[in-house]
Amino acid sequence: MAVLRHFVSGQCGCHRVSDRSTVHGVASPRRPARLTSPTLIGRSDELDRLTATVARHPAFSVVEGEAGIGKTRLLAELRDRPELEGHRFLVGGCRQIREPFPLGPVVDALRRLEGGLDDSELPPATGALHPLLPELADRLPAPLDPLTDRAAERHRVFRGITELLGSLGPTVLAIEDVHWIDEHTVDFLSHLLVKPPADLTVLLTFRGDDAPTGVRALSSTPGLSVSQLHLVLEPLDVADTGALASALLDVDEVSDEFARFLRERTSGLPLAIQELLALLRVRGTLVRRGSGWTRKALGELEVPSGVRDQVLERVRGLTPEARAVTEAAAVLQLPTPLSTLVETCRSSDDQALRGLDETLQSGLLVERQKLLGFRHLLAAQAVYESIPLLRRQDLHRRAATALDKLWPVPLGQVAHHRGLAGQPGPWIEAAERAADQAIETGDDVEAARLLEQLIRHDALDSEQRTRIAVKLGRVALEAPRPAELIGPLSEALEHEADIPQAARGKLHFWLGLLLHQTGRDPERQRSLLATAVEELDDQPALRASAMVCLALGSSASDSIPLTWVRRASEILPEIDDPAYEVLLQSKVGAVMVTAGDPDWREAAARITAQTDGQPQDRHEVRAYSTIGRRAGWAGHHELAGDWLSRALAAQETRDDERLARRLRTDLAVLDFFRGEWNGLRERIDGYREQYAERPRIRIDADAVGGRLALAEGDTDRATQRLDELLVGIEKLEAVDLVPMAVDVRIRLALAHDDTSAAAEAADQLREATAAADIWPAATRAVPTSTEALVAAGRAEDAAAWLTTIEASLEGLDAPLAAAALEHSRGLLAEPDERWDEAAEHFAAAAASYDALHCPYEAAGARERAAQARFAGDLPDADRWLHDAAGSYQDLGALYDLDRAAVLAREHDVSLPARHRGGRRGYGDELSPREREVAELAAAGLSNKEIAEKLFVSVNTVKKQISAAMRKLGVRSRTALPDEIGVS
Repeated sequence: MAVLRHFVSGQCGCHRVSDRSTVHGVASPRRPARLTSPTLIGRSDELDRLTATVARHPAFSVVEGEAGIGKTRLLAELRDRPELEGHRFLVGGCRQIREPFPLGPVVDALRRLEGGLDDSELPPATGALHPLLPELADRLPAPLDPLTDRAAERHRVFRGITELLGSLGPTVLAIEDVHWIDEHTVDFLSHLLVKPPADLTVLLTFRGDDAPTGVRALSSTPGLSVSQLHLVLEPLDVADTGALASALLDVDEVSDEFARFLRERTSGLPLAIQELLALLRVRGTLVRRGSGWTRKALGELEVPSGVRDQVLERVRGLTPEARAVTEAAAVLQLPTPLSTLVETCRSSDDQALRGLDETLQSGLLVERQKLLGFRHLLAAQAVYESIPLLRRQDLHRRAATALDKLWPVPLGQVAHHRGLAGQPGPWIEAAERAADQAIETGDDVEAARLLEQLIRHDALDSEQRTRIAVKLGRVALEAPRPAELIGPLSEALEHEADIPQAARGKLHFWLGLLLHQTGRDPERQRSLLATAVEELDDQPALRASAMVCLALGSSASDSIPLTWVRRASEILPEIDDPAYEVLLQSKVGAVMVTAGDPDWREAAARITAQTDGQPQDRHEVRAYSTIGRRAGWAGHHELAGDWLSRALAAQETRDDERLARRLRTDLAVLDFFRGEWNGLRERIDGYREQYAERPRIRIDADAVGGRLALAEGDTDRATQRLDELLVGIEKLEAVDLVPMAVDVRIRLALAHDDTSAAAEAADQLREATAAADIWPAATRAVPTSTEALVAAGRAEDAAAWLTTIEASLEGLDAPLAAAALEHSRGLLAEPDERWDEAAEHFAAAAASYDALHCPYEAAGARERAAQARFAGDLPDADRWLHDAAGSYQDLGALYDLDRAAVLAREHDVSLPARHRGGRRGYGDELSPREREVAELAAAGLSNKEIAEKLFVSVNTVKKQISAAMRKLGVRSRTALPDEIGVS
């Protein structure tokens, strides 16, 4: 530790002033040095931008930066800006130690309204907030009758909070530390930001490296009418570090050399600068520690070594009573009431109160909203890590006892402290209580986190382990990394003979379902589910679910999945939950539609009848999603769009963001089939990232992503997606996706003139289709596999393949079959130069594809028709080529457009100049045609009327309205008038 005596004003340029002296090169104030700077240093630009955004409400702002960078200070400065005079600030914070209490940060912020509401009448919907905000009971309207549907109740709470915020006038809802946010609060913010109240700004602060995916995704939620700003706070540079030091030390300026010294040793982190200078005030000297600045990870919160040393140096200067208070506050971590802090201290009440006064005067601890805690978590973490283990465990025991006396009991905190106190029995009890509360409130993510900790504990007896394993199995899919729970759940079954049958059956089912959803060990998942079927005699819902999973995961032959779903259908009437029965009925229908069984329509009709065509319950929304997704893959594009649209419309009133993401993924896949490709690649890539831990969902995005990449001309990305798809197919035994993989593989092989590889892929499709009876799914690759065999000189094999396909599809509901077979017959006519016949088959295929809303496939058939007409010297060849090229241009299928251009040059046909950006050239702005169509739709015209007025197809109108709604950030056609400005 060296004293820096060379930092003197005469040597380093620090200006002397008449009323100040100097201490080792820095002017020493006659008044006590400040704990915080009176002015904001180095953030004026960020504050101006943030103020301007908040003033243009509705607004959504994000402030990102590492711990100690100054996010809270920036928010405090924002409140004092004159431009925001009259704005109400409601501030809540997320906590590292979570409570199984939904919307905690939002409720904390709203509690600031106590005594701050005027006498105006609040909207009736705010009556739903009585359980959350008892402090406002005298101001809220009458309580609403409770609902039995948890999701519907949650939506009503979301609506009540939104309407309460909308009634407050200009308001800033600030949620700090959202890197610790819970799933419920993410879902609420997603709901709120879709169409926030006109006078509201939502402001979030978080540490960027720790932000969960859901927080990042919020930035894509607000509509275009919402002002947005994302600020990333950077460390201070040398000049700003010097300015902050001057302000904290209350001097005019410090030397450049001293500023550089501070910047090097604090990395420009404002909190580190503050703590270092606070230490200098205590010691009366300037200290250099070590040769440089280092950082190391300590738990979940990184504490710079310089901050740690400075904080501990300050603590060592306190009296024993004050040090005891800092240790208690560090162990508690979160701000707590006075009684809890005093009871946690390892001293008498009088000593604790004296010590508290000292820590408050020192600035280490602060009081906010009647709660006491460290000024910053970095300081708390530094003190915590300095406490010897045995004393730390004792403090955790005292903290748990003190917190257990609060009402309501913060179960999450109690469990946290019991665990760190080394009390396995009390910890198990507290953690399980907290998990039960989380399940009861619908916070499955938090429940999974707690139960995962429990199941891994060695102190559980067999009864506890079984009970906890069953609970964990129920919520395991909501865990951040669900596949990691397979091991603990498997261990719980090691002594299954000692487990009661009912619990054993549930464990077999939940573990089998977890394996199914994470794509692990298909053979074992089938064994577990089959065993569950035999053990769940008194659980018809779970028993039928196991049968459906067996059907969905079957890889043998078509008869096996249909056998399972028919067995499930027999026990569906025994299920006493109508909504869950609807969900299982949808899975039965999904298996049938995949197999081409016409009876799937009866299953769908029963669902429609039971729900009156409008899903309400979450299970019903999932049912419509399931039918819609499978129908889309089978080629029932119009029906799929209807079912998925109804599901999404219903979900919008329920605010289940996870289900919404799944629905948007399903719609993105359907958009590929329907040729609605504007912005699709970005959407598909986003869903692939979101579902990295959900391979059964992600594989759909991989399947269409490869074909989309190839159509756009990105063969490298197409190859990468194909490789990922093949891995997923093998891992999940998803044989129904083999045709999509073969299609991409053949197209890539033919693009490189590798007819041998293309034919080999076609042979693999033939083998897989015959082995697994996936004839309806195979129709998507029938034309390309036929083309591959013909190109390899194996026309006879291709003809035999078509004969087999046609016979196998007889009696099955396979909508793509007619178009695919016509397309393939055209390809078979080409080697014999039967150009008239080939052209007719291609024309028939194009018409069938048009009827199914498959513009990409239709364009391919038209291109082949043009090619046949050119070869046979038939009329209208150039018109067919123009139509094909126009479709490719509209789609953005640049690879295919280039191929069509080659054909055009060969026959001296002029095509419109290629616009390489396609419709994407307008970015997030409406193209002229999209605006024209949106204005007509906003004026009340139907799609058919718009098509007739503009001389385009109805399908084109639908695509343009869809693109316009996506760009405008609206989800309903009825919202277009407000966005377009049509009255």
